[in-house]
Amino acid sequence: MCADTPDYKDTLSLPETDFPMRAGLPKREPGWLARWAEIGVYDRLREKTGRPPFTLHDGPPYANGHLHIGHALNKILKDFIVRSQQMMGKDARYVPGWDCHGLPIEWKIEEQYRAKGLDKDKVDVVDFRQECRRFAEGWIDIQREEFQRLGITGNWADPYLTMDYHAEAVIAQEFLKFLMNGTLYQGSKPVMWSPVEKTALAEAEVEYHDHQSHTIWVKFPIVAGASAQLEGAQVVIWTTTPWTIPQNRAVCFGPDIGYGLYEVTSTPEECWAKAGDRFILADALAESVLRSARLEGDMYTRVGEVSAAELAALTCAHPLRGVENGNGEWDYDVPMLPGDHVTDDAGTGFVHTAPSHGDDDYQIGLKHGLPMTYNVLEDGSYRADLPLFGGAVITKPNGKEGDANRRVIDKLVEVGALIARGKLKHSYPHSWRSKAPLIYRNTPQWFAAIDARLDDGMDSYGETIRQRALTSIDQLVKWTPQTGRNRLYSMIESRPDWVLSRQRAWGVPLTCFVKKGAKPDDSDFLLRDPAVNQRIVDAFEQEGADAWYKEGAKERFLGNDYNPDDYDQVFDVLDVWFDSGSTHAFVLRDRADGSEDGIADLYLEGTDQHRGWFHSSMLQACGTIGRAPYRGVLTHGFTLDEKGNKMSKSLGNTVAPEDVTKQYGADILRLWVAQSDYTADLRIGPEILKGVADSYRRLRNTMRFMLGNLAGFTDAERVDPAEMPELERWVLHRLAELDETVRQGFDAYDFQGVFQALFNFATVDLSSFYFDIRKDALYCDGPDSLRRKSARTVLDILFHRLTTWLAPILVFTMEEVWLERFPGDDSSVHLVDIPETPANWRDEALAAKWAGVRQVRRVVTAALEIQRRDKVIGASLEAAPVVHVRDAEVLAALKTVDFADICITSAIQLTGDPSPNEAFRLPEVDGVGVVFEKAEGQKCQRCWKILPDVGAHAHAATCSRCNDALG
Repeated sequence: MCADTPDYKDTLSLPETDFPMRAGLPKREPGWLARWAEIGVYDRLREKTGRPPFTLHDGPPYANGHLHIGHALNKILKDFIVRSQQMMGKDARYVPGWDCHGLPIEWKIEEQYRAKGLDKDKVDVVDFRQECRRFAEGWIDIQREEFQRLGITGNWADPYLTMDYHAEAVIAQEFLKFLMNGTLYQGSKPVMWSPVEKTALAEAEVEYHDHQSHTIWVKFPIVAGASAQLEGAQVVIWTTTPWTIPQNRAVCFGPDIGYGLYEVTSTPEECWAKAGDRFILADALAESVLRSARLEGDMYTRVGEVSAAELAALTCAHPLRGVENGNGEWDYDVPMLPGDHVTDDAGTGFVHTAPSHGDDDYQIGLKHGLPMTYNVLEDGSYRADLPLFGGAVITKPNGKEGDANRRVIDKLVEVGALIARGKLKHSYPHSWRSKAPLIYRNTPQWFAAIDARLDDGMDSYGETIRQRALTSIDQLVKWTPQTGRNRLYSMIESRPDWVLSRQRAWGVPLTCFVKKGAKPDDSDFLLRDPAVNQRIVDAFEQEGADAWYKEGAKERFLGNDYNPDDYDQVFDVLDVWFDSGSTHAFVLRDRADGSEDGIADLYLEGTDQHRGWFHSSMLQACGTIGRAPYRGVLTHGFTLDEKGNKMSKSLGNTVAPEDVTKQYGADILRLWVAQSDYTADLRIGPEILKGVADSYRRLRNTMRFMLGNLAGFTDAERVDPAEMPELERWVLHRLAELDETVRQGFDAYDFQGVFQALFNFATVDLSSFYFDIRKDALYCDGPDSLRRKSARTVLDILFHRLTTWLAPILVFTMEEVWLERFPGDDSSVHLVDIPETPANWRDEALAAKWAGVRQVRRVVTAALEIQRRDKVIGASLEAAPVVHVRDAEVLAALKTVDFADICITSAIQLTGDPSPNEAFRLPEVDGVGVVFEKAEGQKCQRCWKILPDVGAHAHAATCSRCNDALG
């Protein structure tokens, strides 16, 4: 700039703000957390009266270990919902909770005992339970701080804990309702059993992993009922659990399966089959079975068909009948029974049936009166007095295979009962805690009968727990996504009775008494006395569930009406899913900040909770309040690494929330959640987080532009929308559209849709269009310019909507933005609601017009970019293009606006003449051509437009507009 050229920089209204370009979130976020705690944001929101309630009930995480990325996803989603509902006018309460009882904590305390050389069984049970309680308390404090660091709002000062005395009292009270309504019963049936943990497991505590099992093909000799053709034949079964053979009581066949009699004609060397052996096999499987026995197709022949009637008439011998030193243990008949569960997809077409070790087996046993066996003890070993196999172990304490399978197989080989053996890798149930393989084991357990008729006066949705649950699923609950309905419905439709009991110490006990000498099906087997029940509940309220284990507890609770010597006290503890399934009672029903009707508006957890918390809560509530405890259920997917692999510490691909907050800040983690489709599995990793951080930077720049250009704005500047230029009214139209999008999206929990709409608006409609155009007016127009005042009015309107729309997602950043304009000890964006947007801001005709304007602008902008790339011009203000527009209506619309300003050129010429050949065109915008021309005149030293009148005004080197602005 020449010495005599004026410097007008100080006369411009340039942006003024202290809002930094770099966020510095990791260092600054803890300060905002402390500020919210100091001003009591959550409690102050509760003081707002007359608002409809919204209750998201927290599915309790387990009080054990640091948070993983799945915890962060879950809690952040919940926070989005609570905050957005609050800012849309609801009283959105959130009481965080913790699941405190159960095996994982017991396991940790036992590990500590083992390290000290202590024997858990020799420690007083109350002392042991107190150690478990202290362990849980320690982790609750750690996790609470980790959750709050993510910006999660809620009643953190008073969370719910399943180990609180009141919670334990209510859990016992809820259990006693099952006792009193007749659904509780003791049964002896096979359940999933962990030999390592020595307890039964619910389906929700089971996960499936690949496992290598032994496979054996076992011969059962026919001893009675055979036709002439089947005399001396043998039925062959196949099993992957050789250890169950000593418990065999029957062989099942499929009534609709085709069977044949196959005779061995010759054998190769080292073959257990012999020439003349005759086996009954399913025709569809005979070839594969005999091939496993090393027999080729020319070594056997099919003698004839075997009908279902012939099979039903047969009686077999156990393969160990008459075995030396067997002491007659297996000298019984084995019936052939029809079973619909038998298929010819794999095996032999026959199913070895041990009623004590499988659900199908058990059902067959019930139907046909088969005896149960009790050979397998709680540690997975055979009873010591079992002939041949006493003391053999199925699964060792470390989860590895014991010697039971090998010993059974060796004995079967010795007696000539096998035709083949092998190994198979397949999906097999494991404990989700110890990761050890499970077994089906017959044990006395306590069950809730889900098909028993409940005479409780709550039959609106069905007479049984199952009926009520299925009706609730279809009539009372909104599912997000809808596929969640199908998953839970199919699970509950086909599930067995609920196993309530666990053989552990840290939990709420099954607070019941059984009469000595009575059988489980006797009417007086269980003591049902409301007075006894009330004494138990009252004691738990004062002392917690430890009261059940204190000396004299039986006498205390039975009182003077019963002789303690006549009753046994049950010491099993409740399934922890019953604990968490009862939270609706002691949180939603009992707390002042619960819900008015004891029903939650929403339960939100991962998809695994269809078999977990959603499931147990449904069953529990249907048994005690007659319906689902929730009106809505939302499920999210699991977290994977960037390549779509499951996260694993051994693979080194885990992403810890703490690491993300230290590197980027919690808002970046929250933005990752908002940008993701949570209904599917979500990927996260370093590259994905870099992309999220880039989106954040662009959004932050949008907010910074608004703040800078709103400096000093007052209501005195405010312009009525009716007086605004069209461009501003178009922005208001877009805001009215977005307000509907945001509110509908928040109500549908579509945070990805909300954020995408807001991000596109901020970066495309605002930064790349509106802000780009209005910089000139904001910087260069005089303070009384209608255009400038209108633009600042719109910026103020934008500010209030963008900050509140984004506040549920970017809790820290929007607080920072808000406080830049509205500082103060009591100020917070989280204390305000999303402002109402006038419906009359919508103007579809105006929107259609400006859609056409923007299309033509795209062609102009692209044409100028080529000139800039080729260094013909340095900036668009050096251009004065000629724009050819074929559509007369669009051309007319363009002439009603200052199209040069819209295109950020110094001048522009609009014409309906046909485009010359050299005109620039965009294929996707038909009928528009642009011919580049340079602007004529001098450069205004204030606004940099090149105009013919520059230099002809009182202020040197200015255009007319800038000369007027200078006064």
